[in-house]
Amino acid sequence: MATILLLETSAASLSAALSVNGTVTVKRVCTEPRQQASLAAPMVKEVLAEAGIPVSGCDAVCVSKGPGSYTGLRVGVSTAKGLCFGAGIPLLSVGTLDILVQPVIQDGPKDLKYIVPMIDARRMEVYTAVFTPQGKQLSAVEAKIVGADAFSQELSEGPVLFVGDGAMKCKEVITSPNARFQETAPLAENMAALAQQAFEQKRFEDLAYFEPFYLKDFVTTVSKKKLW
Repeated sequence: MATILLLETSAASLSAALSVNGTVTVKRVCTEPRQQASLAAPMVKEVLAEAGIPVSGCDAVCVSKGPGSYTGLRVGVSTAKGLCFGAGIPLLSVGTLDILVQPVIQDGPKDLKYIVPMIDARRMEVYTAVFTPQGKQLSAVEAKIVGADAFSQELSEGPVLFVGDGAMKCKEVITSPNARFQETAPLAENMAALAQQAFEQKRFEDLAYFEPFYLKDFVTTVSKKKLW
């Protein structure tokens, strides 16, 4: 029996959960944007307190590895690493796009040819990949600028469900009758099955060297405000 602490910080929202053998027993969600740095640790503490166990009572910690918010990913991975180091338990990670696909799979079969999770990456760019309705990833994760012809091959083959916080901004651009859109956020509770599978397969991360999957380099900008 595996008890796994789940932490998702890659998007605007923040969430944590606890799963036992792949079933979520406790969960917390904060939808207020950009609260990862201040609330990730307190939220984890709340989840563990409700479950009545210390961190050392968990068999592993699983964190969403990206792609997503640069700052959010760093906070999540740093928090997860600290918990694992302190408690002497292993670290697991799962892809953020895989997390977005999970609720669609769990809801049961739909008349879909593909699922395309999308994470907002500013303007008309998204982090994305193509999945089957069963959750098998068919294409590499990429940063894609969405135009009128985006995913035209997939859409020509049948219904495609676009999910995630990047999906709705593409609705006016992707006008195929086979296109369906669902705005969702990656949540810790949807990591449970993925984390359980990773644990059973012993796909543990190296605590010293593991880094988030940023996909793109962080770009700094110069403030236009006068400082003096």
